[in-house]
Amino acid sequence: MKLSQGFRMAFSSILSNKLRTVLSMLGILIGVATVIALVAMGEGSSRQVEEQVSSLGTNMLSVTITGRGTDTTLTKEEALELANIEGIAGISPVVSSSASVKYDKTSTNVTVDGITTEYELVQDFSVQSGRYITAMDERNKTRVALIGVTTSDELFGSDDPLGKVVLVNGMRFTIVGLLEPKGSSLAGSNDEKLLIPLSVAQRIFNSDGVRTVYIQTTEMDVMDAVTSRLETELTGLFRGDSNSYRVFNQQDAMDTLNAVNETMNTMLVGVAAISLVVGGIGIMNIMLVSVTERTREIGIRKSLGAKRRDVMLQFLIEAMSISTLGGALGVALGYAASFVIETAMDSPTAVSSDMALYAFLFSACVGIVFGLFPAYKAAGLKPVDALRHD
Repeated sequence: MKLSQGFRMAFSSILSNKLRTVLSMLGILIGVATVIALVAMGEGSSRQVEEQVSSLGTNMLSVTITGRGTDTTLTKEEALELANIEGIAGISPVVSSSASVKYDKTSTNVTVDGITTEYELVQDFSVQSGRYITAMDERNKTRVALIGVTTSDELFGSDDPLGKVVLVNGMRFTIVGLLEPKGSSLAGSNDEKLLIPLSVAQRIFNSDGVRTVYIQTTEMDVMDAVTSRLETELTGLFRGDSNSYRVFNQQDAMDTLNAVNETMNTMLVGVAAISLVVGGIGIMNIMLVSVTERTREIGIRKSLGAKRRDVMLQFLIEAMSISTLGGALGVALGYAASFVIETAMDSPTAVSSDMALYAFLFSACVGIVFGLFPAYKAAGLKPVDALRHD
């Protein structure tokens, strides 16, 4: 029997039992759609996290003083001296706290960072209008502030914030700059904050030193070397107590997140693959019923000269056709589900074309594997016994 003839006979049988065909392919359809949708959600979340980490700069290090040792902070001078370490391009000490910011009758709680002029370059966070905090502001303890776009909208609406006076924990600050939109990072929203001179922040937050230092390296390749030199320097400053600080490497965070996401995606694919196996069992069940119903047909074909492999090929093609059709519809449904999830639930998704292809091919393999036994059973019928079947 020619292959084309086998396909024609298979499709003729499938179309003659439309409801049964639809029900038997549902398991495959749902399984493929589930695989694509779940992996799309995982991939979307992975890319979002990568973008957030990348927005901080992959050549960035941060030092956090944990306060577990005898000394709980670094002085500003000690923090700035770390810039002398080979491989460091820029350094920015920061004092950070949450504070109430009020303008007229409107108030909101935001993150207030005390910064130096180096913050702009190290964090790549500039102003879109107005000016930045200067060394003179820092030296003279001038009460000026840079405001994030979200906080500006909350306090001033569409009005220009420049020159406006706000109260930060009851103290008057003049807005001198509107920051560029920065979006969110792992530490939270960068647009819901206020930046003020470090010396002023130390006064209003009663902090003698700094607990956070952002460090930019000259290039990616020196990250590990700079980290080692930093740890050596900090161990000396904290008299050998390595529990007093933590050095956070952005690239290490990126690698860890990627590894976690890969593991999660693998687990999601494994769970969704169970649906495909269940769908395959459904196809096998339907095909076994079909063999029983078509026993006389098989007997007539064999008596007219059909070979064992011809009968087996026909039933294999039927099983594979059901599974591949279900797989194709599942791919379409998976894409649609991913779009709905992203739009309705505001959850990022990213459909992988490779995963869609693998899911489709796996569905075809499921049809072949679970169609083998019914096909073998049909091919094993003896013509005489088949023709006697009522």
